[in-house]
Amino acid sequence: MQGGWSEGVDLPSDRRPVRSIFLSDIHLGTRACQADRLLSFLSHYDSRYLYLVGDIVDFWAMSRSIHWSRQQNTVVQKLLKRARHGTRVIFVPGNHDEVLREYVGTSFGDIELVQETVHVAADGKRYAVLHGDEFDQVTRHHRWVAVLGDVAYNLLVRLNTWLSLVRRTLGISGYWSLAGYGKRKVKSAVGFIYDFEDSVMRAIRDRGLDGVICGHIHSAAIRDINGQTYINCGDWVDSCTAIIEHMDGRMELVQWVAEPASESAVNARAPQTATLD
Repeated sequence: MQGGWSEGVDLPSDRRPVRSIFLSDIHLGTRACQADRLLSFLSHYDSRYLYLVGDIVDFWAMSRSIHWSRQQNTVVQKLLKRARHGTRVIFVPGNHDEVLREYVGTSFGDIELVQETVHVAADGKRYAVLHGDEFDQVTRHHRWVAVLGDVAYNLLVRLNTWLSLVRRTLGISGYWSLAGYGKRKVKSAVGFIYDFEDSVMRAIRDRGLDGVICGHIHSAAIRDINGQTYINCGDWVDSCTAIIEHMDGRMELVQWVAEPASESAVNARAPQTATLD
């Protein structure tokens, strides 16, 4: 799905122009959502295409309790504003916002809802864009286990908020993720990630595509797997990562490490990046 944003559209002078932005697993409606960091990121980049790759709104968590902050509301307003002003915004619902799959094929506020799509990059490479929960056997066949794991993960992320406060009080710089540390240390979690990646790549291998851009597992990556490119957007509850496509088609993984002072004062430090040429 291509089109939309015109070559002649002027970008705000304080934003870096890129061709495409891919975001997943924002989890609006939860305390874990790092909306302030996302607002900081969005203030630094503008794009022709903006893909929302699932779990943007966390209806699972909101069925238990709702936390909708002013910053989260601003995120929604910013996305809608971009859609109104010429950015093509494409929303691929995930399992946490699966209720929106009932509306696939329609638009709301100029945002297109699709089950999945194919993004053609500037260099001609073709990527499947999908959330990825259909390749997660736990989510598909053992929903109660997935919900329990989601509750445990959100608890770790909330504990990380207090841990970050303690680290700042002690003068320890840099962001450290308790949830990320747990995933790296638990062998079964590492095995799950590799199983997920393998399942996704096997599914698109016969489609004649160059790669896939997905989310779901909160593990950002750009890597070559048997000649095809696997790209995962990561999340905005823990790692704060996004994928950007440059004007020449080069894909870059951005980890947003800024500590935003406010929505209007978001002069961030340089992000950590990884690129695929």
